[in-house]
Amino acid sequence: MKKHMSIGMNILGFGAHAAAWRVGEVPADAYLDVEYYRNIARIAERGCLDAIFLADGPALVGDVATQPVGRLEPTILLTAVALATQHIGVIATASSTYNDPYNLARRFASLDHISAGRAAWNVVTNATDAAAQNFGLTNQLQHAQRYARAEEFIEIACKLWDSWEDDAIIGDAGSGRYAHPDKIHSQDFVGQHFSIKGPLNLPRSPQGRPVLVQAGSSEGGKALGSRYADAIFTTQTSLEDGLHFYRDMKQRAAHWGRNPEHLKIMPGLSTVIGSSEAEAHARFDQLNAYHGEHGLIQQVAARVGIPAEELELDAPLPWARIGEVGTYEQGSQGFLEAQLNLARREGLTVRELSRRILVGHRLLVGTPEQVADTLEHWFLAGAADGFNIMPDMFPSGVEVFVDEVVPLLRKRGVFRHEYSGSTLREHLGLPYPQSQYARSRHETH
Repeated sequence: MKKHMSIGMNILGFGAHAAAWRVGEVPADAYLDVEYYRNIARIAERGCLDAIFLADGPALVGDVATQPVGRLEPTILLTAVALATQHIGVIATASSTYNDPYNLARRFASLDHISAGRAAWNVVTNATDAAAQNFGLTNQLQHAQRYARAEEFIEIACKLWDSWEDDAIIGDAGSGRYAHPDKIHSQDFVGQHFSIKGPLNLPRSPQGRPVLVQAGSSEGGKALGSRYADAIFTTQTSLEDGLHFYRDMKQRAAHWGRNPEHLKIMPGLSTVIGSSEAEAHARFDQLNAYHGEHGLIQQVAARVGIPAEELELDAPLPWARIGEVGTYEQGSQGFLEAQLNLARREGLTVRELSRRILVGHRLLVGTPEQVADTLEHWFLAGAADGFNIMPDMFPSGVEVFVDEVVPLLRKRGVFRHEYSGSTLREHLGLPYPQSQYARSRHETH
C-alpha cells in the first residue's frame, strides 16, 4: 500500500472556469483582497491539504473587457497568507527568464523563514512574447534558451540556499561569537548566463531549501524537473498517459542519481462537483452559459494556435494544420500535448474537446464519490503521488472538496487525518536536504 497522497489546491483567480466571477460568490475585486486567499487557505488547511498554489506570469493576459485580469505578486501575497495559517504550504510561481538568481533566492528563503518552513518555488520559463516585451525584448527567448537559463538559475539558487551550513550560527552573546566564517561559503559562480559571488545574506531556511516545483512537460521541462524538482505539476488527461509520464520521470530521476521516491508527480485535475451527476452538470452548464460557447472554443483555439473562427465546432481538430508539439514556441507544450492526445485518442470534435478540459488540465464533472474514485484510482495505479486540484470556482469549490471528497479519501486510507509534520517537505514526505558545501567539506576530510 502506498503512503498517503499529497494534494495541492491551485487558486486560479475566481476558479478554473473563466466565468466563475460572474456567479458572484465573491465581489468582482476579491482577487485583489488578501482575505479572499486567506479564507481559501484556511479551508484547505482544515482539510489537511499539503499546499496552496498560485500560478503567475509577468504580463497582462486575458480579455480585460469581459473578465477580471491581473494578479497580485505571489511571494508577497503568500507571505500574508502564511501569517494567517499554521500548517499549509505556500507555493509561489516565479520566472527564471525574467528574474535574477540572487534576488529570487533571497525572496524565497525569506518566505521560508517567515512561514516557518512552508515555502516552495514553482519554476516557470514564461513562453509568451507578451512577457518578453515587458523586459526589453521583442520576442521571447527560444525554448532551448529558456531551459538552459533555467537550469543554471536553479543551480545557483540551490548553491545560495546552501551557502550557510546548518550549524554556521554560534549565537554566543557572552563571547561575542555569532557565526563560523568557515561555514559560510561564497560561490564565485561564472556560467553562460549568470555570474554570482555569494554567499546569500540569509542563513539556511527551516526546510534547508524551499521546495522546488516544476510544471513543464516538454523535453526541456522533463529534463529540468527530473534533475532538480521535488514535485512536478503535470498535465496528463488519461490514465495511460499518466502512467507513462510517471514511470518516465521516475526513471529520469534515477538516471541523475536521485531517489525516485523524492520526486513527487502531481497531475492537475479541474473539478465541478455536485451532490449528483445532474447537479454537477447543471453547475457546469450555468458557468458555460455565462462564459458562452465561444469562450470555451477560444481556449482550444489558443492552445493549438489556430483562430477560433477557423475551427469547425462539430468536426475533429484540423490535424493537417497542427504541427509537432516540439515546434511550438508560444504557450505550454505540455498542455498542448495533453489536449491533442485526448482529442486524438477519443476522436473528439472541437466542441467536445472544449468541454473536457479547463485551463489545459483534465476536467471531472461529477459527484464527490466520482472525484474520490479517480484520485484513488490514479494514485494506487501508480500514475500519481498526489494531485493539484483546480476547482471550478471559489470558495464553494474548495469547500465541497474539503467537506465531501477529503472524508472519502480518508475512509479509503489514502489521505491523512491530520498533519504529522510542520514543514512542506514533511507534508510531501521529502527528506531534509544537507548543504552541498557541508557534504563537500566532509568529503575532503
